Amino acid sequence: GMEGLSVGSVLLTGCDGGLGLGLLKGLLEQPSPPQHLFAACLDPQGKGRGHLPVPKPSCPLADVTDPNSIKAAVRKVQEEVGSAGLNLLINSTGTTRRSTLATKTAENMSLVYTTNTIGPLQTSQAFLPLLKEAAEAEGQREMSCSRAAIINISSILGSIEVAGAWEERQDICYRCSKAALNMLTKCLALEYGSSGILCVSVDPGHVTPPLEPGMGPVTVEESVQGVLQLLAQISATSNGTFWDWRGQRLPW
Repeated sequence: GMEGLSVGSVLLTGCDGGLGLGLLKGLLEQPSPPQHLFAACLDPQGKGRGHLPVPKPSCPLADVTDPNSIKAAVRKVQEEVGSAGLNLLINSTGTTRRSTLATKTAENMSLVYTTNTIGPLQTSQAFLPLLKEAAEAEGQREMSCSRAAIINISSILGSIEVAGAWEERQDICYRCSKAALNMLTKCLALEYGSSGILCVSVDPGHVTPPLEPGMGPVTVEESVQGVLQLLAQISATSNGTFWDWRGQRLPW
């Protein structure tokens, strides 16, 4: 609907640019923006975000691969939200190293997996108590992003069934890290679902350059609009599933 995504508190990782920054702007522009919006970024001074009117967005989560950084972020969020907990965690930190199967190195593989898969795992583990608090505080029976949810920003390139765009980009480490992230989403859904926390993977479709003409969103804004619309609609039946920015279910 046009009422947008209404959620009390959101922590968004990867706000330094691209999709993360787009999602940050999109959340601020919702008809009823989050009361608490935590933008976790590698550059806390946010040179790229200087012009953004974000109400106290800063979160000391400089590095999703550093447990101490994550702990500091949890403390900061806890101070702000109190017993209301954290409603929505969006893991949108991502990195890639362009390569082919022939040029792929262990170092690249490890670096990308650490950020794209281990990062969201550690962040989800650390914020679980606050997400549980939110799920209980809301007291609604129905799961939703307004109540308590973890959204992992994934990619169609992580779909083993689709395995698309091979000729355009092999990007082995990226594909493998996103396939693993999708499995993480399923594991989180199986474990946290009983606590009322919704866990979903979302492909924002925004890859540069687009895989095929007309396939992806034209702009980050279009992608963000679609993703936020999807987040406003998903419920218990979507727990542990994979969706794209158009609101279409994707195969694993």
